[in-house]
Amino acid sequence: MPIAAAAVAVAVAVAVAAHPTPVRLAIPLYGASARRCRRRRLWVEASSSASTPGPAPAPAPVASDEGAGVGPCPVVRFDMGDFAVEDSVSVGLHGRSDEMIFEATVRDPSSELYGSTVVLRQLMSSQAKRRGRRALEVLKKLARRQMMYHSYAMQVHGYVTPGNEAEQDDGPFILVHGYHGSYSLRHWLQLSDWLPTLEATLALDEDQVRRVGDDSVGGPAVTRQLRLIRILMRDLLIGVNYLHSHGLAHTELRLENVHVSPVDKHVKVGILGNAVDFHDRDSRNNTLASNDERRKMMIAFDMRCVGFIMAKMVLRELMDSSIFLKFKSFLTKGDDPSCLREFLLPILCQNSSSGNIGLQMLDRQWGAGWNLLALLLATKPGKRISCVDALRHPFLCGPKWRINPSVDVIRWGLGSTAVHMSEDYIYGRHQRRRLAYFLELMEVLNPNSRTENWLNILPGRWRLLYCTGRHIGLTLRQPSPRILITNVFLTFAQTADSIDHVFSLTSDIGFKIMPESDWPHDKSGSEGTLSVTTSARIASGRIYIHEQDGKESRITSLRSSRRYLRGKWRKVSKMKELPASLPTVNITMDELDVSISCNSTLNVDFAQKVLQEIRTQTPPEMFDLSKIVCGTYIDARLMILRGVNGSALLFTRSNSTADS
Repeated sequence: MPIAAAAVAVAVAVAVAAHPTPVRLAIPLYGASARRCRRRRLWVEASSSASTPGPAPAPAPVASDEGAGVGPCPVVRFDMGDFAVEDSVSVGLHGRSDEMIFEATVRDPSSELYGSTVVLRQLMSSQAKRRGRRALEVLKKLARRQMMYHSYAMQVHGYVTPGNEAEQDDGPFILVHGYHGSYSLRHWLQLSDWLPTLEATLALDEDQVRRVGDDSVGGPAVTRQLRLIRILMRDLLIGVNYLHSHGLAHTELRLENVHVSPVDKHVKVGILGNAVDFHDRDSRNNTLASNDERRKMMIAFDMRCVGFIMAKMVLRELMDSSIFLKFKSFLTKGDDPSCLREFLLPILCQNSSSGNIGLQMLDRQWGAGWNLLALLLATKPGKRISCVDALRHPFLCGPKWRINPSVDVIRWGLGSTAVHMSEDYIYGRHQRRRLAYFLELMEVLNPNSRTENWLNILPGRWRLLYCTGRHIGLTLRQPSPRILITNVFLTFAQTADSIDHVFSLTSDIGFKIMPESDWPHDKSGSEGTLSVTTSARIASGRIYIHEQDGKESRITSLRSSRRYLRGKWRKVSKMKELPASLPTVNITMDELDVSISCNSTLNVDFAQKVLQEIRTQTPPEMFDLSKIVCGTYIDARLMILRGVNGSALLFTRSNSTADS
């Protein structure tokens, strides 16, 4: 909540437009009072309903059965004479014109807050007043563990209402809450020197280092930012989990509602004016099933908001509203969040102002950051991760923390590592062997081995990343003509006749014909596409790893099992020996239709040379789709197909928006 004297004129103009009552500074916000009301303290007990002495109806919390051991919760009614108001004002958070923010100092010697700085939030509209009164109600619900409330939520001290009864309904309602600096987390991140400033504010010492398990202080930029983001995310998740454990959902988690306190070095969630109870108070729907469903939906909504906060903290480019709009539209269209890396990679590489530090952070630890982001932003609410599980996720736990990752996380790491290695485009033989080894491990751990799962996941556009049989694109050869392969896509589209599991299969090979004289430095040229279309039928099948007959085959089986199931992979599967075969899907093709198009005019002889060079640089399975015999691995983001010669083709799910 930035408070600057330069904003006084604009803020006052907005306030006057929203509310006819003039706003005056350094005096009571709703007008001068001729008499001073005595400050009252209301003690709300869990065992009795709250009541307010005096003629003015106080917005005291509604009593609920919290059980034994709940301490009293003070809600203080202040008078404007208790404060020395600063001569600066700003519009409330999120640009709301019905809220005005004032800094003030408590000058009442009898108050426990004497001499401390507080924030006076002037609420003018009826909706804003409802949020303020709701914040006071939530205060009582969180009174059981006041230490946790003070540590991870913005503390509400009380309220100010006009002394005149006639003004209580029409006049503004002022909420008095804690002061945690003039910046929300969004303002912190928008500073040019946000990293050292936040580090100094949090006073990162050895105790803070132990909290995230990172044994490096400072260090490279990626490690340094990752340590800070781990601290902020863990504090935020602890605070949100504290609300969920008390039957509340915040519903307004965003960067503008999160503050970093320089006093106790904790992240504070903002005013709980829109907090919602999990339990439905409607007596007609007061069933266990409806309450449980409501609870899951509200928690899932909060976790999605936490995912947006994490995405903006890690990927600073998303602070740009235009880029964040693309990011959000990708999710609202129903695309799987596990494909976010493939979608964001071309966008962030074009608009990166931070040197892709965010991408490097998410790629660390076998892509653990992308996994956590996908779990927080899962399309189905039931698939979203909880606060407790997120706190145990490898991305938020440093190297000193011993964590046993789940099979899903290890499977994700295998796929992420294979993608990173294929992007390096290394010609070393040891790299090729390692990639082939990772692909074989993924096939053993295929999460969707049934044909029905393939039918649901297969439709879509897939981009070819790697082939174990040959390299994709130019090598050290110097052919004529010079052809540069851009992207190779394989598209599965479901046909109208879904009884026989028939798909329309299209292979699109993009290429560019470069001038031979300047091709090492100038990659421009005539663009073209080679398309191969056919129809494919999907049926269940198996791929055989080894034969079960004979002594020699059993020895080979034992060696193969030791190769795959040793070391860390022993934790992935409880198999003592690999099975003789693995379930796959068989793919049978019909007649092929091949076409080629180019921006420039080609004669027959030159077109044949171009076609021959394209066939040389691409795997034969992409030119002759009938050589693809089966699929051995598929999930929401990756797919492995096997050719007739045993080569494995690794695909990643592509998005048309990112490709364009």
